[in-house]
Amino acid sequence: MATPFDAPDWRSLNQEDLDRGLNNGAAVAGSGDIVAGWDRRSAEMRSAHSDHLDLRYGPRERNRIDFFKAAAGAPTLLFIHGGYWQMRAKENFALFAAGPMAHGINVALIGYTLAPEATLDEIVAEIHAGIDYLAGRLPDLGGDANRIAVSGWSAGGHLTATALSHPRVKGGVAISGIYDLEPIRHSYLNEKLGLDEAMSRRNSPIMQAAGAMKPLALTVGSGELPQLRRQAADFAGYRAQYGLPVSYEEIPGANHFTIMDEMLSPKGRITGMIRQMFERMAG
Repeated sequence: MATPFDAPDWRSLNQEDLDRGLNNGAAVAGSGDIVAGWDRRSAEMRSAHSDHLDLRYGPRERNRIDFFKAAAGAPTLLFIHGGYWQMRAKENFALFAAGPMAHGINVALIGYTLAPEATLDEIVAEIHAGIDYLAGRLPDLGGDANRIAVSGWSAGGHLTATALSHPRVKGGVAISGIYDLEPIRHSYLNEKLGLDEAMSRRNSPIMQAAGAMKPLALTVGSGELPQLRRQAADFAGYRAQYGLPVSYEEIPGANHFTIMDEMLSPKGRITGMIRQMFERMAG
């Protein structure tokens, strides 16, 4: 597969090729079975850590957070699920708390209203409201409110980047994210998202003037769609251009779904990135 810098400019693609170039489910054989496995193991994880489920941070149905405590006074990772802002739920991703928790890191999983019931502006605002709530509750939950980092996969990678501007967030690990929404706006995905150019631009991290001076680790699988790899590589270059702390890493052989094995495992590469993020906070 071509390097991300050799991925074609999305503007040069016809509609069919653009849509195909963003369709992760179609690109990965057996992706439905992978996600079904996530669901089963996540249900087990939530059952095993049921003390602080569905903590309500806002008025809408999905405005809830699951908090899994690993250790008293520990830092907390807020994880934001993916699904192109229009699919899936926090409940599908609970299993991925296992990797960080094995190292004494608390994990909170946040839900948010999906498109078309919410605009992207509203989704971003919900994530910020959830961080406000989590920071306020952490002392009662047994976590350290001064050590919060954010991570997310796919659309959650985008929301991780937008969450860096929150004053309580110290850093982020964005996995297979979208940082330029313009190709999304011109694809099949916009039927539910309803992005116009202005909303696309103000919610595209790569189109903002500079950004938060906080560390952000960007990762993507070497086996992912070229457009996804290019998104991460281009955003890493953008942050470097503005002198913002950033790292970029491709995980060899990983596709859009198997990359999450690197967070599931206590020895996984993404788990390592998360650990390093918190170690820098303590230093």
